[in-house]
Amino acid sequence: MHIVVIGAGVTGVTTAWYLRKAGHEVTVVERREGPALETSFANGGQVSLSHPEPWANPGAPLTILRWLGRRDAPMLFRLPAEPARWRWGMEFLRECLPGRSHRNTLAIGHLAAWSGRLLYDLNMELNLSYEQRDRGVLHLYFNNSDLQHGIKQANLIQNIGIGAKVLTAEQCVEYDPALASCMSRLTGGMLGDDDESGNCYLFTRQLADAAAKAGVTFRYGADIERLMPENGRITSLHLVDESGRRGAVTGDAYVVCAGSFSKTLARRASERLPIYPVKGYSATVPVRDASRAPTVSITDESHRIVLSRLGDALRIAGTAELNGFNLDLDANRCNALTQWVEDLFPGAADLRAPAFWAGLRPTTPSNLPIIGRSRLPNLFYNTGHGTLGYTLACGSAQLLANFIDGQPPQIRYPMWKGRR
Repeated sequence: MHIVVIGAGVTGVTTAWYLRKAGHEVTVVERREGPALETSFANGGQVSLSHPEPWANPGAPLTILRWLGRRDAPMLFRLPAEPARWRWGMEFLRECLPGRSHRNTLAIGHLAAWSGRLLYDLNMELNLSYEQRDRGVLHLYFNNSDLQHGIKQANLIQNIGIGAKVLTAEQCVEYDPALASCMSRLTGGMLGDDDESGNCYLFTRQLADAAAKAGVTFRYGADIERLMPENGRITSLHLVDESGRRGAVTGDAYVVCAGSFSKTLARRASERLPIYPVKGYSATVPVRDASRAPTVSITDESHRIVLSRLGDALRIAGTAELNGFNLDLDANRCNALTQWVEDLFPGAADLRAPAFWAGLRPTTPSNLPIIGRSRLPNLFYNTGHGTLGYTLACGSAQLLANFIDGQPPQIRYPMWKGRR
C-alpha cells in the first residue's frame, strides 16, 4: 500500500519509518525545506517517560489562578481570545476531573513506556548519534507539597513499568554535583532513570536520512493546498511549492502528522480535532563552566521548566502560552528562562547571546495524542502530542502502523475514531 504522510517533524518521520518497516511504500510531504524545522527544532530535548501526568490534572485550575496577572507565568492565556481558545480551555477544565486525569495519565504512561523500549531498539539498530545522554531526567521539588505529589507519581509509574526513584536533596547532589548550588532550597527529587535527553532536531534528521535510504520518498517545500475527498475517501493532495507551482500526490492512504496545522487539514475533511497551538519557548546557551552545569536533564516542577545538556550547550525550555498561531518572542518569557538557569546554576552558562526560539505544540485538552482513523476510511491521524512528541514518537508511530495493518494493539490506548 502507498501511504502519504503529511509532516516531517519527529512524529511524521517516525511514522514514515515504521510504516516503511511494515512493508509499505511511503511518501512524506513537508511544507518546509527539510525535516524538524518547526516544533521539533529546539524543544526541551527530553524523552521523559517519567512524566505522563497531563497538564489537565486536579491541581491545575488553582495553580493557573495563582499565575493570573503574571506576564512570565508558566501558563499564560492571552486575551482577547478567539472562540476556539475558549472552547479548548473549557474542555481542558473538564479533563482536570480526578477520574479523567487518572485515566489519561495511565494511557500516556503505557504509551510512553512502550515508546521508550522502541526508541532503545531503534538506536541499537541504526546507531544514531544526536547528543543523547542516558542519565535519565531528574525532577526537582522545592517544597514538601510537590515532593509528596512526586512520591505518588513515582509509585504510579513504577506500576506501569517505568523506572523512578525518589531522592533526598543530598542524593540529588550526589547524582549530579552541579546541584550543590541550590541544595539548600531543594526538598527532594525523583529520578526517571529510564529517561534520556538529546537533540530532537538531530534525531529527526538522522532518522529521515535512514528512512530515505530505506526507500521513503521525501517531498520538501510542498505546502498542502487542499485534501481532495471523493466518494467518501481522500483521492489526492493538491500541493503548491514556494514558487506557486501546483501539483498533486496520490496514495492509497494518508496520515496527518502536521502538528498544530493538523486541525486545519482535518476540517477540510469535515472533522474537528480538539487541538490548540500552545506556544513554548526555549533558550540555547553555551556552557561557560562545565563543573557548574548539570549533566543530567532537569525538570523543575514548580516553574514548569526543563533543562538538557546538548553537547557543549544547555537547552532551557518551558512555559505554555495560548495565543493562536502567534510565534512572536515575548521578552519577559525569554528572560525568565535565562534567569532560571542563572539562579539554579550560577556561572554555568554563557548568557551574553542566548538563542531564543518559540514553537507551537499541538495540544489536546487531555494531553492524549490523537492516533487512529478519521471519519474517512483512508485518512489517519498521528498528531496532538503537546509537549511529549519526542517522548511518544516511536510508540505512537508503531501503534498507528499496527492499526493500519489491522494488527492487534500491543498496548491499551484509546484509539481515535472519527467524529464531527
